[in-house]
Amino acid sequence: MEIGFVGLGRMGGNMVRRLQKGGHKCHIYSETAETRDALASETGATAHADLASLVAVLSPPRAIWVMVPAGEATSTVLGQLQALCSAGDIVIDGGNSHYKLSAARSKVLRGSGIDMVDCGTSGGVFGLERGYSLMLGGRDEAVKHLIPVLDTLSPGIAAAERTPIRAKGPQAPGEAGWLHCGKSGAGHYVKMVHNGIEYGMMQAFAEGFAMFASADAETVAEDLRYDFDLPAIAEVWRRGSVVSSWLLDLGADALAENPSLDRYSDQVADSGEGRWTIEAAIDQRTSVQVLAAALFARFDSRDQVKVGNRFLSALRNRFGGHPSLSAKG
Repeated sequence: MEIGFVGLGRMGGNMVRRLQKGGHKCHIYSETAETRDALASETGATAHADLASLVAVLSPPRAIWVMVPAGEATSTVLGQLQALCSAGDIVIDGGNSHYKLSAARSKVLRGSGIDMVDCGTSGGVFGLERGYSLMLGGRDEAVKHLIPVLDTLSPGIAAAERTPIRAKGPQAPGEAGWLHCGKSGAGHYVKMVHNGIEYGMMQAFAEGFAMFASADAETVAEDLRYDFDLPAIAEVWRRGSVVSSWLLDLGADALAENPSLDRYSDQVADSGEGRWTIEAAIDQRTSVQVLAAALFARFDSRDQVKVGNRFLSALRNRFGGHPSLSAKG
């Protein structure tokens, strides 16, 4: 299948590589000429100096996958494509856009007869080898048109071996490695919740291994202190444990290379999807206590001032006489 691809970063570039290896013809564009020319030379994709030439060379109905940062960059590219594309064309937003924005953008593009498919994309830098988990929102006809590309990008079984996609609802669970989740915005909604769950899982692993690391603390009775081998624990959990997972695999690799993890920052960033998940839960009056706690733990890791903790110490000192003063006090 012939497809346009806009945005050639860590994920976008690897998606082009996977598509080219799968026999598709990619026409690619990024703002940096060096990036697009190097990828074209490596993969056989065709590089274009601007969006207009990329759109012009594609045969209608065109399919153009956008893999640029969420927010203003995505809005800009979608606006440019709306002006360049024709009725019947399909634009795929594969970034981490807010599902409400995706629903609104789809409505605007449909006004020009253009379909927008929102695609939550999970797989990170390992997607080239493992394939990507794809969560899609949009009209049935648009998603069906993209099946050859989706089959190549995802890690699922061959199309000939699985149940055909239904007009409404998902294909048989787990078969394809991609899922048509519903109308516009649904793909990015599912990816948003996916990332919220990811926060919770990561936080649970982090707290568990923090327990192991502090099991020999002086506050523990001497005969109950333990000197645990964290890399070994991670390895044994990878084999047959109910908490075995790709996240645990990644953590085990990190511990094997750097058992103290002192190469890594103790400040944990968040890219937005966890916040959106909590906002959606508030709108829906749904309790997501673990996901919220995981998000706030990330905020706490970046609190350089720690005024809140000092305020708590001050209160304990004032009402109970607890020894809560710092060395400066």
